[in-house]
Amino acid sequence: MPKHKPDPALGAVLRRLREQRGESLENVGHHAGVTANTLGRIELAHAGGGWSTILDIARALDVKLTDLARQVEAERALLESRRGSVR
Repeated sequence: MPKHKPDPALGAVLRRLREQRGESLENVGHHAGVTANTLGRIELAHAGGGWSTILDIARALDVKLTDLARQVEAERALLESRRGSVR
């Protein structure tokens, strides 16, 4: 089974979207076909998710992939700027 690199920006966005909707890990995981543990690990960037898993999670959150990608890129830029200010 291939390992997918964890993505802190993706995880942060998925968690924010889930929390904004008032959804539990269990509910979103169920609708995405993954366990709550797996979703939690992706959100915390302790595990990565493959393309199909991320697509299923996006669908469970009722978010378009283009919107998800835009939010992840904005989060990534924010994380990068924070890293730069810490140095």
